[in-house]
Amino acid sequence: MDSIPVNWEALDSLIIDFVKSENLIEDSISPSTSPSPSLSPSPSSSTSSSSSSSYQSRLLIRQIRRSVECGEIDAAIDLLRVHAPSVLDDHRLLFCLQKQRFIELLRKGTAEDRESAIRCLRESLAPCALDAYPEAYEEFKHILLALVYGEEDKNSPVASEWSPRRRIDIAGLLSSVLRAHLCAYDPLFAMSLRYLISIHKLFCFRQGVPSPISDLTQRLLLEDRDPPATPLDSSYEAPPFDEVDIQALAHAVELTRQGAIDSLRFAKGDLYQAFQNELCRIRLDDPMFDELVHEYCVYRGFVNFSMVDAPGMQLSINNDQSESGQLSKNCSAEVEQGNNKLSGSDTSATQVIMEGSPESNANLASILSTDTEERCPSETSYGDCSTSGTPQFGKVLQKNKCLRVGETNKRKRWRGRHENTEFVSPRSCFLNRMKNKEDKHELVLGLKELASRGMTEEVVEEINEMDSDFFVQNPSLLFQLKQVEFLKLVGSGDHTQALRVACSFLGPLASSHPDLLKPLKETLLALLKPSEEAFNDHLPLCALASTLQVAIGRRLGIEEPQLMKIIKATLYTHSEWFKLQMCKDRFEGLLKIDALKEVGAKLIIDASRLDVDMSTDGSSQVTGSSNNRKQDDGSPTQSSAREVGCDETAILKVMEFLALPRADAIHLLAQYNGNAETVIQQIFA
Repeated sequence: MDSIPVNWEALDSLIIDFVKSENLIEDSISPSTSPSPSLSPSPSSSTSSSSSSSYQSRLLIRQIRRSVECGEIDAAIDLLRVHAPSVLDDHRLLFCLQKQRFIELLRKGTAEDRESAIRCLRESLAPCALDAYPEAYEEFKHILLALVYGEEDKNSPVASEWSPRRRIDIAGLLSSVLRAHLCAYDPLFAMSLRYLISIHKLFCFRQGVPSPISDLTQRLLLEDRDPPATPLDSSYEAPPFDEVDIQALAHAVELTRQGAIDSLRFAKGDLYQAFQNELCRIRLDDPMFDELVHEYCVYRGFVNFSMVDAPGMQLSINNDQSESGQLSKNCSAEVEQGNNKLSGSDTSATQVIMEGSPESNANLASILSTDTEERCPSETSYGDCSTSGTPQFGKVLQKNKCLRVGETNKRKRWRGRHENTEFVSPRSCFLNRMKNKEDKHELVLGLKELASRGMTEEVVEEINEMDSDFFVQNPSLLFQLKQVEFLKLVGSGDHTQALRVACSFLGPLASSHPDLLKPLKETLLALLKPSEEAFNDHLPLCALASTLQVAIGRRLGIEEPQLMKIIKATLYTHSEWFKLQMCKDRFEGLLKIDALKEVGAKLIIDASRLDVDMSTDGSSQVTGSSNNRKQDDGSPTQSSAREVGCDETAILKVMEFLALPRADAIHLLAQYNGNAETVIQQIFA
């Protein structure tokens, strides 16, 4: 299965927003902390307050869910009365809870609890049954049979009432209602991933193609959904909703048409709120999801390299104080010299994301801030911790640490959803293995950071010093790095040195690889531009840095995070699915899917459009991809349907009457000259 270019900086922003919203990292402004009062609150403080409120509401929903799933109905009702009393005004929900409370009292089995169950019938359940809904009184009489038929009788008329599954259904229903009532939706990335995986699975099923990530998606996305929240108004009048909205919602989250109408009615006609309500009904395996996010954050350098052995037991091996205690003036001078070479053209990953929303900027600033003025540790002999056993690797690693000590000291510690103060000391051999892996991560992150700053000459030098064969097997990467160096020199007015780079590297590479000849010609056109335009702040250095990170990482045995594989595959199938539907996804802007596909300005040879196909020996072959943003976003919205002789009204009519997906409706209309009535007549003939 193919993949499309991914804007990794947009993904970074979404994931950082997720980990901060879920309070998964330490030393950040905890969502549970209330902001200090201010006479004139800033937008950032307002955002923080909103995030705090949403986080607290999600915690409340989880607590109520756990209480119901454990059979502690009284505890759940008490929480509702304190934090969301208006939810209990819906007598349908209250009747449902009281029925389960009656069952749970009987389940305990003691004489005292049986008396409590009978008292529950008289004082709570019977009054609720009178005005909950028309069928409630019949259900009330039916559940009285639980006094006669016990839990162990699997063939009794009330076996379903005793089933533990009933707890899960009630807990899910309460979660759906509370989520909408408290506006406590999951963080954006969690909803985006649910949506992308759902479409990916649907695409693979409909097209009959195998999924390359099925082992991940089957475990991550649970089959069961929470029951939907239903509106109080159950009248059957014609819905006052646009058929376009009904069909968009129904096919986006796989609902029946009536299910989409009920969801819109519950959301009072708000399509996007209904969409979020339905999307959050899809459940994720939270421990696995957190593990994937943690792996990604370590890979990208947002959190400390650490080992999580079990929930709550985490061993962080970053920020070795013995290494950072001594300072080296030579390393400091090297950092300053490298920064001076940029001449104000520094475009790190942090800066790219900072151009986004204020919320993302605040998140990124606290995690990715670096201080290039800090000194580096003195040289240290690693002994058994050497990753490759070669002096070259150790030398490059030590030089790399000089440049990154400021950043590593400011990374956050992953705390997860559970904290446990118990600590079991691991064996020294295990620590050595973890230290070796950390060294590799640090080296890769250092090279990525240099590339994102435009310090490509240093990147090439360090990689050649570490592995002289790397660029032999990755000529396109070398071309891109030297291309940046060429543009920097042209931008500084040093045309002589720029031409020397072109003659020494770009020309020979283009001679050996004809596909680079055209990019070489276009690169040389920079000589005709004003110096200040040749190298600017809008070059996609972060895309190049990410491509380099994947290639050099795999060369060292570091696989890209599984989350990257999921995003690449699901973004591709998302684009292909909406090409089949011949329309644009109405929800991709809400979920920032369009931002994930939106690659930035390009180099002459665009790093974000390169697919790195790694072989088993760790080498990589970089090839151009034919995909681009304009082709993938499904932009030919209505014109594609018109090309086959269909108008939007006819498409919607066939979708509505025949309950067909959009693509199937279009194909049928194409067979009958776009006439919806003819299609319907032929189907029912």
